[in-house]
Amino acid sequence: MDLITIRLLLDFGLMVLIWIVQLVIYPGLCHYGQNELADWHQKYTGRIGTVVGPLMILQLIAAIWQVFMYQGIYEIISLLFILVLWLLTFFIFVPLHNSIKPFESCEHITKSLVLKNWSRTILWSVLFIMTLLVEILD
Repeated sequence: MDLITIRLLLDFGLMVLIWIVQLVIYPGLCHYGQNELADWHQKYTGRIGTVVGPLMILQLIAAIWQVFMYQGIYEIISLLFILVLWLLTFFIFVPLHNSIKPFESCEHITKSLVLKNWSRTILWSVLFIMTLLVEILD
């Protein structure tokens, strides 16, 4: 399997995952009672991390490898998108998730997660479309 096909699979997987998070998981957080939310959220973040973490790491490794191999505009922009996604994830979303506490209303945090997550949803979607176009045109 060639590198662009691997990227296509990784980008597609992360795009599908972020759309599920955006449309189902984040809006659904407030359907838990305040007492259950913190417990569920702790389980959720651990479980989703086992899926998202390896995909993001592999995507980053593949993008870095592509830059070393080809140094084209797609490779550079793609790597920049991925670096922005990492920064957003670790400097905005991890702190937001960490602010969910037991016995506190989740409405403000959930609205903030949904609103801010559009940036990652759009970036991962555009990244997939770019990779798909590169695959088709190659």
